[in-house]
Amino acid sequence: MGPKEEEEQQSPPRNFWGNTPEDEEAYHASQGIKSTNSFHDSPGGLSLFARSWEPLPPSSPRALLFMLHGYGNDISWTFQSSPIFLARSAFSCFALDLPGHGRSQGLRAFVPDVDAVVDDCISYIDSIRRRPEYRDLPCFLFGESMGGAICLLIHLRHLTARRWDGAILVAPMCKISDNIRPRWPIPQILTFVAKFLPTLPIVPTADLVEKSVKVEEKRFIAACNPLRYQGRPRLGTVLELLRVTDDLSSRLSEVSLPFIVLHGSADVVTDPSVSQTLYDAARSEDKTIKIYEGMMHSLLFGETDDNVAIVRNDILAWLNDSSWHDELQKRRAVT
Repeated sequence: MGPKEEEEQQSPPRNFWGNTPEDEEAYHASQGIKSTNSFHDSPGGLSLFARSWEPLPPSSPRALLFMLHGYGNDISWTFQSSPIFLARSAFSCFALDLPGHGRSQGLRAFVPDVDAVVDDCISYIDSIRRRPEYRDLPCFLFGESMGGAICLLIHLRHLTARRWDGAILVAPMCKISDNIRPRWPIPQILTFVAKFLPTLPIVPTADLVEKSVKVEEKRFIAACNPLRYQGRPRLGTVLELLRVTDDLSSRLSEVSLPFIVLHGSADVVTDPSVSQTLYDAARSEDKTIKIYEGMMHSLLFGETDDNVAIVRNDILAWLNDSSWHDELQKRRAVT
């Protein structure tokens, strides 16, 4: 390999798919979908960056998927690969950068109040569902890691009303894994310090890319994300995630919506045994669990291409087999 080729190989790619095409619109068109960017004004007064990925005509959307990313991530890099795949299967996908993430306003990776984030997500989702062209379409929640926990919290806000036709939970953070959870007496010390300095980024944790992404080449791509938060977790964020996940893990028996939960057995970021507990405890009649032997946290990007295809196809098969098809036909018959 010559010096020029070696330099090109080691230089960061312009986009998660590589350097060609350079234009994002051209890449989406090459995938047979259309995508738009916008900003949503949150109830908390922040401007949140949002994207959509939809099938191109003559295909019409079969359902809406509202997708939530994980801690420190965003919707403009490798996360895009999942909604692009689903849009090619005629699902209209929508997502926003959570406050403090990606191109949204807010202190980087500072999540002091997850309940406020839930309000932001519900506000955005409702703004999409009110559009006439989407009003009668089935609606699904889709969340990765922290986003999976937020999906469940959104559902638990409206237990008495059937607002969602189902949820896809990918390595959900129903509880922070003991492998990355700070050890005693660190939580006690951090709790005291956080009262005075909640935004301080000093919490000692393992590198999430290293712990999440199995394939080395993909680890490099993930690390090249220009919007990825690369600092240490902030005190207030860690304490809030510990609080929320502890509360959520105690409410798993209240979950009643149809769902599929997918987890790698080698995940050391979120705990696959808690996903099993979710499956066992949930009162949902329609529930599915997939535990993938030897797979890590980043199921939809960080694994080998063959493994990613397995997970994607399981998600698509669950969507295709869900009972929402019959419900959609009923809605269309009425209208």
